[in-house]
Amino acid sequence: MFGRVKSLDAILATAEKKSLHRSLGPLQLTLLGVGAVIGTGIFVLTAAAAQKAGPGMMWSFVIAGFICAVAALCYSELASMVPVSGSAYTYSYAVVGELLAWMVGWALILEYAVAASAVCVGWSGYFMGLLKSWFGVVLPQALSAGPAWTLVGWVPHADFSTGVINVPAIVIAGVITALLVKGTTESATVNAVLVAIKILALTMFVVLTLPVMHTSHFTPFAPNGWFGLKGTSGMGIVGAASSIFFAYVGFDAVSTAAEETKNPQRNVPIGLLGSLAICTIFYLLVAAGAVGAIGAQPTAIGISPDSAEFARQCAALTAKGAQPLVCSNEALAFVLRGINHSAAGDLIGIAANLALPSVILMMIFGQTRIFFVMARDGLLPEKLATVHPKWKTPYIVTIFTGIFVAFAAALLPVGQLADISNSGTLFAFFMVAVAVMILRLRDPSRTRPFRTPLIWVTGPVAAAGCIFLYINLPLGSILVLPIWGGIGLLFYFAYGYRKSHVGRGLADAHADEAAPAPASRLP
Repeated sequence: MFGRVKSLDAILATAEKKSLHRSLGPLQLTLLGVGAVIGTGIFVLTAAAAQKAGPGMMWSFVIAGFICAVAALCYSELASMVPVSGSAYTYSYAVVGELLAWMVGWALILEYAVAASAVCVGWSGYFMGLLKSWFGVVLPQALSAGPAWTLVGWVPHADFSTGVINVPAIVIAGVITALLVKGTTESATVNAVLVAIKILALTMFVVLTLPVMHTSHFTPFAPNGWFGLKGTSGMGIVGAASSIFFAYVGFDAVSTAAEETKNPQRNVPIGLLGSLAICTIFYLLVAAGAVGAIGAQPTAIGISPDSAEFARQCAALTAKGAQPLVCSNEALAFVLRGINHSAAGDLIGIAANLALPSVILMMIFGQTRIFFVMARDGLLPEKLATVHPKWKTPYIVTIFTGIFVAFAAALLPVGQLADISNSGTLFAFFMVAVAVMILRLRDPSRTRPFRTPLIWVTGPVAAAGCIFLYINLPLGSILVLPIWGGIGLLFYFAYGYRKSHVGRGLADAHADEAAPAPASRLP
């Protein structure tokens, strides 16, 4: 199992045999990255971060952004060397073998599919906010939110007093899935328009909030401390960083599009690092504007924003007409309305309703490409890799992913979805950091179009940073990863271990039988 390593040349040869059309350039890749990154994390999770860290969430963005930056440098080297779909799964297959590659691919379901579900829930909050602001329509709580989930001992328990099913989230998941079935080129074009709307909306927010900042709103700076108060899980500045890490997730979706990119050795690193730089600047400005304009306003010290108690406190405050920022499902629109810019708040709501689907699009896009490559390697049923004869998209796996996303979005709150997604993402990023260092030792002579600077500093820092954020997630989210991994192992031994192309010795799976990659692709 650990010896089943698929060499880089074999991976490239396999991709050549059953490949996707290359149509994306550097600008499109950067826009795809920005579209995947800027979304629910800043539009919605700003409120949850304020409850966990208060004004100290500014440091939370810095911590999460730094760890993402060093991970991006590791991603850029591998993505430029292996310009095929599959992201961390493909890189792991080439370096640490099939079993760990499967575990990474399985964990990426938490990153992409669960993240898409979180964004669907975030979109739902802004959609319902617009309905209320424009038409005075308020959907019943039972149809606009899922239940609150808590651990009773070691068993998940649902509190249906906060909601039953999130219908708007299901609808948007279905619409985006249909768009992706239609085609990649069309999806990228729509995404470019939505990214422009999103950037304009955040720029407007910064311009309106920064001039009315009050320094008094930044005191106390860290009401829950750096690591949370005793007896709390996932709180404080570091706990908020572990959650707000979700705001950066998505930049690696650029690497999953490598097989559909023109000149990937040059363009993938541009897309990865460019999109991350743009997003980091916006995040710090928006966070400063939100806190400075109306204050972080935590409901109570030490109470998790994902708990049923927090939901009850927010409901009581809202009934009294005193809803704070931390209780809002549409944080940025809430801030603008709080400083007497109601029209601008509605515009932010419109932008979120139009732009958040671009994040859902990229998350489902990334997930389907992971499944596509795993099926192409025989670890999943090869029927999933079927490409539609007219639209040239992996339509079966896209529809399957869309159903999974809609189901999770219907039943889980955005904060818990984000934390669950982070657990899988951090594992995948950790494996990428390890893989790039192993490959430097194992194959030092291979040409690297992009080389991670100071690899023996950057790699360990990226790996350690991922572990650091993971252990500071809420306990329930920490437990999801090993449980989900156990389920993945059952699937692997029931199907993938026997059907694997490498394990069965198929011609295109062996480096010695695969045709050497053309010089234009591996200089």
